[in-house]
Amino acid sequence: MPRASGPLAAALAHRAVLLDGGLSNQLADQGCDLSGGLWTGRVLTERPDQVEAAHTAYARAGAEVLITASYQIGYGAPEAGVLLRRSVALADRAARAADHEVWVAASVGPYGAVLADGSEYRGRYGLGVAELAAFHRPRIEALLEAGPDVLALETIPDTTEAEALLGVLAGTGAPAWLSYTVADGRTRAGQPLAEAFALAERSPEVIALGVNCCDPQDVGPALEAAASVTRKPLLAYPNDGSVWDAAAGRWHSPPTPVPWDLAAWRSAGVRLLGGCCRIGPPAIAALAARLRTR
Repeated sequence: MPRASGPLAAALAHRAVLLDGGLSNQLADQGCDLSGGLWTGRVLTERPDQVEAAHTAYARAGAEVLITASYQIGYGAPEAGVLLRRSVALADRAARAADHEVWVAASVGPYGAVLADGSEYRGRYGLGVAELAAFHRPRIEALLEAGPDVLALETIPDTTEAEALLGVLAGTGAPAWLSYTVADGRTRAGQPLAEAFALAERSPEVIALGVNCCDPQDVGPALEAAASVTRKPLLAYPNDGSVWDAAAGRWHSPPTPVPWDLAAWRSAGVRLLGGCCRIGPPAIAALAARLRTR
């Protein structure tokens, strides 16, 4: 069947849509080697069949949006454009093979992800809007050439990078969502969330905004800040509550699972809902069941 019968924005106008979960943890569970600076991009390069298999696992779990493996692909290497377009093609194949409507979201990760040193959780790279726009523009152009349904501007740590991304999109008409990574009621770079979300509110290309790759406990306050400045659909796809230790290259898990206040998030305006790091297909299947019962 076709991967989707209409624009994602149209679906969000009247119902909640289920995102997938963490691509890296699913690839690791499939036995893939994610070591090195490319992370999931290494599997995209060496074992594209495994990337498609991971997308398929999420589609079978009920995910309605598959996010591509382009998060950590920079644009310095000659093959970068090929890999970016490949990431969309693999998600597209999995979407078309699904037994339900599925959209493809092309991941546009932050500049810090390419550095592979955890700086996407700090922001403030020392680069200005023009420099960051110059980095992101060829990546976005390559992804758009591959024809995704939407761009996922995700795990953005500060407003400088958000401004750069929105500037690249301005006038293109390309639908996108903008998702910050947050902590303690502010962006990772420490900026007020209401100001950060107001940037996306002013962009006609942005069809939804919210947070990802954060502690579930940080979702509620962030959604309140977003709802104070926009009437656009909101989104949330947090982690499981673990904390990434970039120096050690490992996750530190909480002693007990961190609960998701799904009812409160939906009441706040969330229409795109899923998981990020360490949220796998079983959790997405459980989330699909919860959404069906509402």
